[in-house]
Amino acid sequence: MCGGPFPGTERIQEVICSHPYKPASTRAVTSRSRQPALALRSRIVLACSDGGSNTQVAEDLGVARATVAKWRGRFVVDRLDGLVDEPRPGAPRKVSDAQVEAVIARTLEERPPNGDTHWTSRSMAKASGLSQSTVSRMWWAFGLKPHLVETRKLSTDPQFVDKVRDVVGLYLDPPEKAVVLCVDEKSQMQAIDRTAPILPIMPTTPARMTHDYVRHGTTSLFAALDPTSGSVIANHYRRHRHQEFLRFLKLIDDAVPAEYDLHLVLDNYATHKTPTIKKWLLRHPRFHLHFTPTSASWLNLVVRWFAELTTHKLRRSAHRNVTDIEADIRK
Repeated sequence: MCGGPFPGTERIQEVICSHPYKPASTRAVTSRSRQPALALRSRIVLACSDGGSNTQVAEDLGVARATVAKWRGRFVVDRLDGLVDEPRPGAPRKVSDAQVEAVIARTLEERPPNGDTHWTSRSMAKASGLSQSTVSRMWWAFGLKPHLVETRKLSTDPQFVDKVRDVVGLYLDPPEKAVVLCVDEKSQMQAIDRTAPILPIMPTTPARMTHDYVRHGTTSLFAALDPTSGSVIANHYRRHRHQEFLRFLKLIDDAVPAEYDLHLVLDNYATHKTPTIKKWLLRHPRFHLHFTPTSASWLNLVVRWFAELTTHKLRRSAHRNVTDIEADIRK
């Protein structure tokens, strides 16, 4: 029932009863992510809407009577916006917009006067007359990281668009009664042993291993990833020639039921296109090869699987022979 005996109560109840604010105020009270001050103000308003006087609400909530009066009045005038702190005046800015623009433009368009390849916060601070911390804050605000560089390779394949559409189409809408497999080889995987034991991780100290190592042979991993199920057909071969690729095709042929066509996504490595391979494919018409554009290995999803394998199995490993590394990968 709207209406109350204390000043301001009727106006608060009118606002709450005529607008969908009470659920919002209740959420402000119960939400753990809200600031405690905002939750307290919401409790004050809700208590006032139930007819409590400033004194009663202050006693119930353990706050000063003036605090209750303040937030009662703020809510009546500004509703929920009145419960939020007003902006407080701070120290005046010491860096103008023109200075910010100059630093950002210089970072993007110029090189340091000493001939360095990129700016550092110290060199930019010296050149601009600002502090190093100010330059760092500007770069952070604009997402600039001059110290980082990433590699890239632009494909010049004249059939780039058509090949991308072909491969992506297989991923998004594979043919019926067919299996799509992403095929590639991770060649020359080295079985290496460290010259000293790897030291385990400790509090404040990462795991440590020697930079030098001893080689114990290499192996090549041939893999076919099913992007739909995530399953992988894989095998190791000591060499990386068309003979090994043909053996792997036969392994795929045996692993996939004969009633399914096979669409293989491959790169343009020479062993995939030899006369021997082409003759075998003619005798096995259920195989359909789809080649990615040149310099576009990212389009072959099995490359992502190889990256995970490197991170979790190879980068920190130590193997004393090829058999050990092959067994470790099979786990």
